[in-house]
Amino acid sequence: MTSLFLLAQATHTEIGWLSRKLLGVTLTSAEWVLWLLVILSVLSIALMLERAVYFATHRLPDSELLALKLARGEFDAVRTAIQGKKGMEAAVIREGLDSTAQGPDTVEQVIASTVARERPQYERYLSFLGTLGNNAPFIGLFGTVLGIIKAFHDLGATNVKGAAIQQTVMAGISEALVATAVGLAVAIPAVVAFNAFNRQLKTITSRTNALGFALVGSLRAEGRKVPSAGEGK
Repeated sequence: MTSLFLLAQATHTEIGWLSRKLLGVTLTSAEWVLWLLVILSVLSIALMLERAVYFATHRLPDSELLALKLARGEFDAVRTAIQGKKGMEAAVIREGLDSTAQGPDTVEQVIASTVARERPQYERYLSFLGTLGNNAPFIGLFGTVLGIIKAFHDLGATNVKGAAIQQTVMAGISEALVATAVGLAVAIPAVVAFNAFNRQLKTITSRTNALGFALVGSLRAEGRKVPSAGEGK
């Protein structure tokens, strides 16, 4: 605080050319920081809702039951159960069953390929939420610093004494701290959503792997090739 006060007072004496230019830039209004945070907040909320809908519509609620059916070799029943279903779990089962005629080793490779293809669809926009959660407080802090610099500059530019000095400084600092509060308000929901979606993705991936293991294990245990959908028995 003292250094900022001295910097403001120095504008009336002698300061370097670079310091004068930088001070001129920082004395602009910090309201643009608040608008930036508001825009980022609206964008993050929209992405949270989009991801929540995507995760809810791209999962199998009865994957444990389907894994049991796959382990028992009830492939036709599983095919019927996943008709019209979307998501990583359904895609792994569908493409795995379509490849059973080529043997368990091929099915295992197809499952790994399908998981690698489907996973990025779940990870979409999560990096934005993680980045926003980590950096929004710093954006708010930047606005606070700009506000404090302006408050001390205004204090040095006015002839006030006693209680008026305290009122001028406190009013400016309280307004500047709003940017930090807004930055935290934007960051906290983004971090919570980022962690929640990552946890759901890990759960879906684990359930997908369990389905794949059940299918491959059933094929290897029975030592047979099962005709894929559309092929004759």
